[in-house]
Amino acid sequence: MRHSFSCIDGHTAGNPVRLVLSGAPLLNGASMAERRLDFLERFDWIRTGLCLEPRGHDMMSGGFLYPPSGDADAAILFIETSGCLPMCGHGTIGIVTFALEAGLIQPRVPGELTIEVPAGTIRITYDLRDGRVHSVRIRNVASYVASRGIEIDVPGFSPLTIDVAYGGNYYAIIEPQGAYTGLDDLGTARIVELSRAIRTKVQEVYEPVHPDDPNIRGVTHVLWADKPSSEGADARNAVFYGERAIDRSPCGTGTSARMAHLVASGRLSVGQRFVHESYIGSRFIGGVEARTKVGDIAGIVPTIEGSAIATGLNTIWIDRKDPFWAGFTVV
Repeated sequence: MRHSFSCIDGHTAGNPVRLVLSGAPLLNGASMAERRLDFLERFDWIRTGLCLEPRGHDMMSGGFLYPPSGDADAAILFIETSGCLPMCGHGTIGIVTFALEAGLIQPRVPGELTIEVPAGTIRITYDLRDGRVHSVRIRNVASYVASRGIEIDVPGFSPLTIDVAYGGNYYAIIEPQGAYTGLDDLGTARIVELSRAIRTKVQEVYEPVHPDDPNIRGVTHVLWADKPSSEGADARNAVFYGERAIDRSPCGTGTSARMAHLVASGRLSVGQRFVHESYIGSRFIGGVEARTKVGDIAGIVPTIEGSAIATGLNTIWIDRKDPFWAGFTVV
């Protein structure tokens, strides 16, 4: 059987976004959190088929628009090589941009959107002029530091002390220490190699669980923090996900987690702007809107602002007669 998916392809700050316009499965569940679990149980072959090779690649990510379960304008289900994420910042910026430009979302209040995602509800403001979306600003889910001072020994590298923070996904945050002197001293191949080992080491000793949703758990991403490389930026990062991916954008949920981490350590304050560079030099503008609680844990309400560009239309077939219909990856 051949399954057909029409898509708008593009990127946010350099990282790919694939908005799937048709072929979305009907999902069970009273919320996007429940629908995400149903998708993973019954339809994860759609994610792997669209994101992994030969129809995708190591960095591929995107999502589907769904009707919201509550009083939101729309809902998003995220897909990428690493899984069906609770939240994706760069994906939201791209999907909202493409959907508005294509007339797929009709906001009740021009310039504002409320979007339901598996991690909760997010608020959007955007700048639409002459039919083009110039920027999207996300008021993200509450973010917090889950654990500090996790000590691991990485063979062939050095001992590391790592903190874990949540910004819609859980991140192992590595600041310069020991053998880690900066991103450019490591290079992409070494970052990927070390990140896989570090993620596994952290997963062996610690599993964060979200206080409000036990289905959001476990460290999935690794954020290498560094000083900025250009004027006007406050910091730089390389975010690892999947099996071989380094986020080309500054990573929206990673930026949220990093801001929560900096606030918790007294290096960032409510009301401050935080300009975050990606590994390739693209930028998101972050901000700390307020302090809040995640369960009983102190956290922040973060914002992330960026822009996306659509690059074209794409019709993709997943044909069950294709030996690689469900996709594959080579590690």
